Amino acid sequence: MKTPAAAALLLVCLLQLVCLWRAPAVYQPARIDLTLAPGQALVLGRDELAAPQAAASHLALRRDAGGAWWVGNVSAGKPVLLQRGASERRMGAAALRAGQQLRVGAAAFSVLAANGQHVTLGASATWAYDGATLLRDGAPQPACPGAGAGARLGALWNRIAPHALTLARPLTFGGNLYCGNRLPIAHLGGASATLARSADGLLLTGADSASPLLVDGADLARAEQRLDGVSALVLGRTRLRVAIAGERLQLQPLRHVALYTEPAMRLPQGVAWRWQQRGMWTLPGGAPWPIMLALAAGAVLAGAAAWQRGRWPWRQDDSALVRATAMGALLLAIAGVGAVLLQRAGTSPGPGVSLLLGWAALWLCLLATGRASLATAAAVLLLGVGVLTQLELGLGAMESSWLRPVQKSCALLAIGVGLGVFWRLRLRAGPLALPQARVEWLLAGVAAIALLALALQVVLGDETGVFDLQPVEFAKLALTALTAHCLAIGLGWQRPLPRTTGVPLRWLRLGAPVLLFAALLGVALLEVDDFSPLILLLVWTMAMAMAWSLAARHYAVSASLAATALLGIAAVAWLRAGGAEQLAALGFYGDRFAVWLDPASHPHTGQQLLLAARAIGEGAWWGSDNWLGLGALGEAAGTALRIPAVQDDFAPAFFIQRHGLLGALALWSLQALFLTGLLQTALGAHAESERTRDFRQAWLWRFRCFVLCGGAAFVLGHLLLSWGTNLAIFPIMGQPMSFLSAGGSHLLFFICPLLAFHAVSAQSLEEKSSCRSMSNTKSWAR
Repeated sequence: MKTPAAAALLLVCLLQLVCLWRAPAVYQPARIDLTLAPGQALVLGRDELAAPQAAASHLALRRDAGGAWWVGNVSAGKPVLLQRGASERRMGAAALRAGQQLRVGAAAFSVLAANGQHVTLGASATWAYDGATLLRDGAPQPACPGAGAGARLGALWNRIAPHALTLARPLTFGGNLYCGNRLPIAHLGGASATLARSADGLLLTGADSASPLLVDGADLARAEQRLDGVSALVLGRTRLRVAIAGERLQLQPLRHVALYTEPAMRLPQGVAWRWQQRGMWTLPGGAPWPIMLALAAGAVLAGAAAWQRGRWPWRQDDSALVRATAMGALLLAIAGVGAVLLQRAGTSPGPGVSLLLGWAALWLCLLATGRASLATAAAVLLLGVGVLTQLELGLGAMESSWLRPVQKSCALLAIGVGLGVFWRLRLRAGPLALPQARVEWLLAGVAAIALLALALQVVLGDETGVFDLQPVEFAKLALTALTAHCLAIGLGWQRPLPRTTGVPLRWLRLGAPVLLFAALLGVALLEVDDFSPLILLLVWTMAMAMAWSLAARHYAVSASLAATALLGIAAVAWLRAGGAEQLAALGFYGDRFAVWLDPASHPHTGQQLLLAARAIGEGAWWGSDNWLGLGALGEAAGTALRIPAVQDDFAPAFFIQRHGLLGALALWSLQALFLTGLLQTALGAHAESERTRDFRQAWLWRFRCFVLCGGAAFVLGHLLLSWGTNLAIFPIMGQPMSFLSAGGSHLLFFICPLLAFHAVSAQSLEEKSSCRSMSNTKSWAR
């Protein structure tokens, strides 16, 4: 298995190298120098600031008679963020003070009381708001018509929970209904202004340029601010570092910078650019990258030496090789952490350097496993294909930010694989060699961390996560491990075993995953606007129930689950055949289904579906270049870049456009082989649990079996949802495709731990099989 897998991985790495080699030279401004005399002013926009998402006229800069720099926002619909220290504040946003007069449209309010947590407004009624709940004359308003179950549960929670645990819900000015957190104002839209919780307290922000927001008679959106103490500006998605050097203002573009094929640009007087070419192998200054990469390469060489030894596990005289490989894996993880920190600081290494990290991780994952199993070989190839796809997207776009997904994926891959291999080599038995009681405490701690992370996402984050992480991915891993443990314990009850605990405690062990499952379900209802997490949890639940029923030999339950799955497929076909008019009464979800069934009638909301269909049509069978994408490596990505979230949810659409349906069939085959390999190892673990007569060993083998089944179920759910969304089999649901999409948290917190656990399980099976073969050989010799 290892030799063909290594040959295929070498081919994928060569394709990535060709992609780098064929990428055209592009340039971007390294620094923008602005020179103004006292009393002069200048208006800049997307062209002068190399900010693709900014407005044509966005930023107004002025120097007063004293030489101080002032900035203002002249764009009606796009904000400007100012960073001072560690906090960011939007221009046109202000914290209210007691005694101020506020006017939104034709409505006037008096600020009766205000602090960082509460604001009280006086008008025809007294309005009190604490960042979560709006009270009208001391009473909460009823839920708005059409509010979903998540919104109603969130509002109820905010009324009974302590203020520190409430969910942030903004107060909106406008509309005609007294409901929820809406303060109605005649002849204004539903969100003409907002008052919302932020790191600086409650901030008032205007959202409708046609209805000025006046505070003490001054237009809040047009107010200028001094640049003294400002360290960065954010326009659209472009971040500009700010430095004042005498009569010159220096702006350094850091993220989401426009790229140009030639270092030439027509600029107004007072604006000068200092150009730099995009480097493929550049290293950030001051970072010990050569040392880190050399040590990481040592891990690959050690793994290669182990491969040449031709045996696993290593003999006792190979302990030095084991230690060298483990140290190399740890250094690879440290290099990955350094890459992530540099990327967050805006000084990412070149894509070639990031690829070196990714290559080291992929080869280490393949070579340090002894005999490569089917799942490991397929996973390594899937990861390589995913890095290639993200690299093609990054090099094919004329914006610097498109390379961030592949750089982040390579760094996280180095961290995940490095830590996984280090754990396997230095702590080979790991936590699974602990007594069962300690393992239970360990699993309880993992579940507690997952619950805490989910709570932080609900309180401080949104559906995109918290602190740039997705706690849901770690929670899925914790839920799988905890459920596997409970199922392994439960199946042991059917056989004679020492009853060291009472019945209530044993039932508590079996019911422990319910709390984590309920937390995941609550986050899905409160934070996510679509129903993809619910479908994902449904697929996982049915798969785990099927695994339990087969292991317990309850074949009637297995048949009923299979029938339920067939009914689900029939329901999708029935919805597909039905008309969009029948779904109009279902509210928000009915609209999602209507867009799915008839996207041409909803060109705005159906944009993703229409653009993805066009990209897939351009790819046809052989790709857009008729050479399975080989002739387009490193070239422009084309119209697929217009698909929203093409690097995440719609990465398969770009893959088909570039490599065709034949390439997609090869990708489907790899995904099927990976799932088959996981289930193959799970079946082997279950067979070992049936052979052993030791209860603890039987529990351990069953635990491995159910963890692998649960991990395979979540991966299957991701694949089904992603392919179904891209091919219009299902309505649009936002789930990344495992291995292919730029899902950083999914890769680090779920895929890499799953691969490490599978490798340990496969190694244990191999050792068990070797011991049994040696025992049979000795018996035959006697």
